[in-house]
Amino acid sequence: MPGFLPCLLTPVIFVGLAIGGCAQRDVRAGGTALASTEAISAQASPQDSAAYPDAADEEAGTSAPSRTDLPNQSLEEDILYKFLLAEIAGQRGNHQMAAQAYLELARKTRDPRLARRATEVALYGKNNPIALEAAKLWLETESQSAAARQTLAALFVSLNDLPAAKPLLAKILSSSGNIGQALEQLHPSLAGHPDKNAVLGIIKDLTATYRERPEAHLAVAQAYVAAGKYAEALVQIREAMNLRPSWETGALFQAQLLNRESRASALAYLSDFLAAHPKAQEVRLAYARQLINDKNFAPARAEFQRLLDDNPSNGDIAITVALLSVQMNDFDVAETQLKRVLELDYKDPDAVRFHLGQVNEERKRFDEAAKWYLSVTQGEQFVSAHARYALMLARQNKLAEARLHLQGLVPLDEEQRIQILQSEAQLLREAKDYQESFNVLKKGLDAQPDQPELLYDVALAAEKIDRIDLVEINLRRLLVLKPEHAQAYNALGYTLADRTERLTEAREYIEKALKLSPDDPFILDSMGWVEYRLGRLAASLQFLERAFQVRPDPEIAAHLGEVLRVKGDKPGAERIWREALREHPESDELKKIVNKFLR
Repeated sequence: MPGFLPCLLTPVIFVGLAIGGCAQRDVRAGGTALASTEAISAQASPQDSAAYPDAADEEAGTSAPSRTDLPNQSLEEDILYKFLLAEIAGQRGNHQMAAQAYLELARKTRDPRLARRATEVALYGKNNPIALEAAKLWLETESQSAAARQTLAALFVSLNDLPAAKPLLAKILSSSGNIGQALEQLHPSLAGHPDKNAVLGIIKDLTATYRERPEAHLAVAQAYVAAGKYAEALVQIREAMNLRPSWETGALFQAQLLNRESRASALAYLSDFLAAHPKAQEVRLAYARQLINDKNFAPARAEFQRLLDDNPSNGDIAITVALLSVQMNDFDVAETQLKRVLELDYKDPDAVRFHLGQVNEERKRFDEAAKWYLSVTQGEQFVSAHARYALMLARQNKLAEARLHLQGLVPLDEEQRIQILQSEAQLLREAKDYQESFNVLKKGLDAQPDQPELLYDVALAAEKIDRIDLVEINLRRLLVLKPEHAQAYNALGYTLADRTERLTEAREYIEKALKLSPDDPFILDSMGWVEYRLGRLAASLQFLERAFQVRPDPEIAAHLGEVLRVKGDKPGAERIWREALREHPESDELKKIVNKFLR
């Protein structure tokens, strides 16, 4: 029958894909950013209407001039059959058949939209050979398509064929309407290639004609970093900053490089940049976060306050100022900012109410704290808020009321149910009712014998009631379920080291934990303690000093002081214990060690 493949089919099942003589929207992708096959594949699901190019344009509310350069293809029986086959195969998840059918249609009709569709379906189905052939045909039939060129270049990169990708990337750069953006996307588009030196070489070649652009130097700097050549990267980013001294992207990259050499150098650079460019908000944010990481809370709050002054309706910044104020014990400012965040219609008001409860609890305004905690009715902080309220009750000698409150909560899911059990057990543990704390957790575990968190908590609770057998049983079961659970290895090893003479076995468990989490201060402490029990005082001291430097926890202080004392450094031991007691006067472990050695 005469005519073209058909407008009349479109309303039936071919949402958004009509080909032939009907007026069509342009299916070329806008923009100039380079693509990766992963990004393209993620957008190409045949079961999503957005995967159909015309439908995606329509949903986005965009339109383009009618195409006049499409092939004049009559509707033949085999074309219609193949088209139906491709559509139905795609809807049923047979992406291999769908891609092959679309490719055969594209070969016959030389319609670029079908070539594109074949490429998308093949990418979604991770069929690179069909995707490559389809993408070549797409670019051949639509030579000015930036999307076709980007897709083909990304495919060549993913197939480790940089020589084939290079001319395509050069064309993308030369034809880009936004060369700065295209240059910034150059290294990310090549980052997945395993030969980092080859990537460095191709980026240097591609950017050679754009050396007046700071983004070109950034691309080369990124390639140098990927190749492990940090000094050369620093030279490149400094050249970029000479070309555009106020460039925040470049400044942040330079700070990252400097941070490899010295955190102080990076901070000094960011500070100098902000002095010269005080409106650079991204840099100020990075600087403030670095200050927080270094626990310089007062200057960090000052930087966030400046950001807040420029963005008074930004709830995220305001809540950061509030939480930094809590760290500085400036509860007046914290409370003012938190209440202000609530007025801003913040995205997570329950989190703000929880923090207001904490602030008032710190100020010993328990009635006010209770009001805020009880106002948290949902969200991630729901159980935490009510657990804090219950803990306040328990500390006012209202343990029974506190437990009833927790038992009356209605959990939204299994995770919250476990959190409520853990909170009740914590109340009992703080009240030193270790047996009842164990009973609560054990009851939960009996209902779910393989629940990892409860296995761990029951083991710790069993240690408090001298049931070392149950400690072993539960932790060994947990390690069967989660063989990479560093804390389970550590808890088992430490218990054996502290409560038994099975020291060699204990050290093996702690060693496994340390391999899984080499910088964990509590695992370092455990290794120091087992070395002490084995009589290896020098090795013990190294682990304990490292642990204490990372986290001056009272139990770590107790262990470190004991080893120092046994080694003959009595003043050093007493200094650590007394300082720790000032910070943690409630620590049973510290009290026990002081009673052992100082009285």
